[in-house]
Amino acid sequence: MTVPPEFTAPKIAAGPPPGGLPPPTGEQLAQLASSSAALQALVRAQGGWLPFDDYLQQLLYAPGLGYYSAGAAKFGAAGDFVTAPELSALFGNCIARQCAPLLGAGAALLELGAGSGALAETLLRRLSQLQALPRHYYILEVSADLRERQHARLASLPPELLGRVQWLDALPAQGLRGVVLANEVADALPFQCFAATDTGYLERGVGLDADGNLGWAARAAGGGLLRELERLAAELPAGFAPGFHGELCRRIDPWIASLAAVLDEGLLLLFDYGLGRSELYHPQRSAGTLRCHYRHRAHDDPFLYPGLQDVSAWVDFTRVAEAASSAGLEVAGYCTQAAFLLASGIEQDILAAPDGAQRARVSAQARELLMPGEMGETFKAMALTRGVGTPPAGFGLQDLRRLL
Repeated sequence: MTVPPEFTAPKIAAGPPPGGLPPPTGEQLAQLASSSAALQALVRAQGGWLPFDDYLQQLLYAPGLGYYSAGAAKFGAAGDFVTAPELSALFGNCIARQCAPLLGAGAALLELGAGSGALAETLLRRLSQLQALPRHYYILEVSADLRERQHARLASLPPELLGRVQWLDALPAQGLRGVVLANEVADALPFQCFAATDTGYLERGVGLDADGNLGWAARAAGGGLLRELERLAAELPAGFAPGFHGELCRRIDPWIASLAAVLDEGLLLLFDYGLGRSELYHPQRSAGTLRCHYRHRAHDDPFLYPGLQDVSAWVDFTRVAEAASSAGLEVAGYCTQAAFLLASGIEQDILAAPDGAQRARVSAQARELLMPGEMGETFKAMALTRGVGTPPAGFGLQDLRRLL
């Protein structure tokens, strides 16, 4: 077949992986072959070209083959990356203090995408200590594999805590009063990729080369994507100069709308890596923010190990705020993760360590959560509320809403 414009051959050929990445072994090779074959067949079925967000939907979530649906470890030392709840209970302790005033009798907490269950375990234990347990602790998890891991981890909870946990297959049908929590969920929503040229915009999707390998392929942007890019370019101080490559997640809007429809009263609390729009699409980021994570190494080739690696992009928090306002939620706070944790009492947890050795260990964990070169500034916290008079205290130290 004719190679589509802007095609870049994927790096799945024999030989050492790029950038010192460890090669797949054993069962990983079988999953890689199955995932690659399924994706190649999908591209062919779509006439040789697939939008990147549709590619991601299959790459991440296809039953039995997608990254989040297959059985390999994702989190912690044995996985591909470490999330804040996996790193330390300090993160969950701080969130518990912010959620406690909104929980208690009749209230519920809904966690989206609970990962290994580490955050749920910390929250339930600390909320019990604060005498602020929710009536229900709902977990909405689309991955059957991760749900099993959560069951196994939370099985060690005391019966009075475990009895409050309920797994859901979809958002609750009835309105919820309490807290909805999404830690590193927005970045996992499938997104589109684009490039600006001298003559307009290209939508970067997925095609096949002459050997049938997956790779980048581009066509002229049209429809809703084109209208959105033209709107953003008119709003941004520098627009999109020719050569700019970026990502756009239009699925944020219906996602936030669906969460707002569930929240009758309370707090939607989000944590993720990202920026306000003018910073995210600044000319200095003209290469985009797409990143792949495999065995604790980051690279930018989404076709390297289909089904074995995570693929994500930074969140446009301005878009989140716009979607929230359209859905009737108030943007009550926006700050760095470091500012949120400091305002939420992380220092008191460090000082509460029983001895010097424990305090040193906890202090090292806190540095990873707080330092600018680690998670402290890259990750942001955002509070979206309905019917809550006082913003959460965790946003009292820093207010970055002017950057949205």
